[in-house]
Amino acid sequence: MKQGKNVITSGIFVILVALVVVTGYRNLSYNWQWYRILPYFFSIEKGQFVSGVLLQGLLVTLKISAISLFLSLIFGMFSAFARLSPFFSLRVLAWCYVEGIRNTPLLIQIFVIYFVISPVLGLSAFVSAVIALSLFEGAYSSEIIRSGIINIPRGQFEAAQSIGLPTSVIYYRVVIPQMLRQTLPMLAGQSVSLIKDSALVSTISIYDLTMQGQKIVSETFLTFEIWFAVALCYLSVTVTLSFIIRIFENRMKYVH
Repeated sequence: MKQGKNVITSGIFVILVALVVVTGYRNLSYNWQWYRILPYFFSIEKGQFVSGVLLQGLLVTLKISAISLFLSLIFGMFSAFARLSPFFSLRVLAWCYVEGIRNTPLLIQIFVIYFVISPVLGLSAFVSAVIALSLFEGAYSSEIIRSGIINIPRGQFEAAQSIGLPTSVIYYRVVIPQMLRQTLPMLAGQSVSLIKDSALVSTISIYDLTMQGQKIVSETFLTFEIWFAVALCYLSVTVTLSFIIRIFENRMKYVH
């Protein structure tokens, strides 16, 4: 009964939002030119598929996001374990990393890595963007992972030790699976944030989806059409990622 009410409420909300959008669309004195959008995604020339600049930018965004997501989980995992380490120096280093990253804007971090660090190390703009995103999202993932580990009853760790399991096996077979069950929804939200935050890499001349959108708008003045198309691309990616993680989360519930 309660679920049925929730469905009805959600349906009413969607209808109201749709009515507001349709009304605003009709009353806006703007010459919509949606027919010009498709070539910026793809075209068929002489029977061959040709990718447009928006599709190329989307692929760059996906590449940056995928690599950064993988590295952020690694950074988050290592810093979480470092903060729980019995070694004082590791705890201090991990604390400085997490607090320093979380309390400064991502845009400034991107600029520092690209304009200050990358010339010294000879890093490309792409690598600088990946490092900045990975470090930024890894700091947030670290706290999520650490909270998941802390919430695991200490008795389970002690029971595993009592039967002679080494520490590495205990974390791999006992701690990490339970931590993932507890923190997967929060990590999923952080992954979605990473994809949206990747739009900031356009500030260092990386031709991702946002940068390509800016370039097209400056050339064609198709402001609303292009930005709506770009927003739809980001929405499609984040919704797909959330759906995949939800499936993985449901499967983990039945894994013992």
